[in-house]
Amino acid sequence: MALDSKTEIAPYNAPVKDLYEIGEMPPLGHVPKQMYAWAIRRERHGEPDQSFQKEVVDTWEIDSSEVLVLVMAAGVNYNGVWAGLGVPISPFDGHGAPYHIAGSDASGIVWKVGEKVTRWKVGDEVVIHCNQDDGDDEECNGGDPMFSPSQRIWGYETPDGSFAQFTRVQAQQLMPRPRHLTWEESACYTLTLATAYRMLFGHHPHELKPGQNVLVWGASGGLGSYAIQLINTAGANAIGVISDESKRDFVMSMGAKGVINRNEFKCWGQLPKVNTPEYNEWLKEARKFGKAIWEITGKGVSVDMVFEHPGEATFPVSALVCKKGGMVVICAGTSGFNCTFDVRYMWMHQKRLQGSHFAHLKQASAANKLMIERRLDPCMSEVFSWDEIPAAHLKMLRNQHKPGNMAVLVQAPRTGLRTFEEALTG
Repeated sequence: MALDSKTEIAPYNAPVKDLYEIGEMPPLGHVPKQMYAWAIRRERHGEPDQSFQKEVVDTWEIDSSEVLVLVMAAGVNYNGVWAGLGVPISPFDGHGAPYHIAGSDASGIVWKVGEKVTRWKVGDEVVIHCNQDDGDDEECNGGDPMFSPSQRIWGYETPDGSFAQFTRVQAQQLMPRPRHLTWEESACYTLTLATAYRMLFGHHPHELKPGQNVLVWGASGGLGSYAIQLINTAGANAIGVISDESKRDFVMSMGAKGVINRNEFKCWGQLPKVNTPEYNEWLKEARKFGKAIWEITGKGVSVDMVFEHPGEATFPVSALVCKKGGMVVICAGTSGFNCTFDVRYMWMHQKRLQGSHFAHLKQASAANKLMIERRLDPCMSEVFSWDEIPAAHLKMLRNQHKPGNMAVLVQAPRTGLRTFEEALTG
């Protein structure tokens, strides 16, 4: 499939001002002194409707290797919930800025470039991956940038995320925007897609291979929906786990080989003390869950990989049902961080426990190319207006969001727009 072709933004007239209303476009390349943002402050830590507040703040200054992007739309991720709550850590303990603008996904337009930036120019339409690093250590030059001591997540460990009219990023964070998608569809996928890509393909020698079986927790969510698609695209088999029967058809439509409803089992939470009656009850139920996997994969065929992110509630089962020599790969702990497991099954069956954290540019670009080539669906579930950004995060906190990924409009005046010119006319 041919990649999307680039087009230049046509000239247009707009007033020069120091502050523009949401959805109002400045002249191309004009940087106003101030901007609107949803800001979090340390003293407001709490649920999103408390911690997120609209403020007028100074527009970011950029250095020689940075880029200022006009944000057309942004994605909603759980790290925005964490930033607002100040849990597991407060972002202020890391970056020390007086306020924090969350948001680690965005689609937008390059508005200003630093003097050392050569790959991008004002007017380019982009999506942003959220990994930052200083670029001057061994891992960034021949190793894995995700192992760099300077590695950080933009919009969570930096104060300049996407829930503002402008965001400041490193030039290496930019990737071409899929032109067949709307601004909001373009904004919702990069964090979850690139995270899923690294989990499945980034940990040698356990890269996903055709014909393998993968258990995917939270299969209807943002991470899970991309895991299912990537597994299917690679010629492997995804077994999706859901907690709501209404999500079964969605997961199957993404390409899953089968779906298991975890509400039919009672083996969740921290592991009971080994060899107690409680442990024996847990093991009986966990093996029942394993047999449900075999009903999809074949009798005695355990999964080669477990795609983990709930953490505390599911980890004991993940460590048990993974095959000998297989891998449990985990990128989060949305149900809690105190993971427990029976280590006997880990060492005697020589299983691998692998932590995974977002992705570097090459991995993010490989995943983005699949989106540009229309091999993947962005799985956008809901779109919220600028004023509804706290409400979107509150839905995520309470697990009330629909299957897939959520997006919010920033400078895009309405949904369904695919070009800057359409946004200008509203």
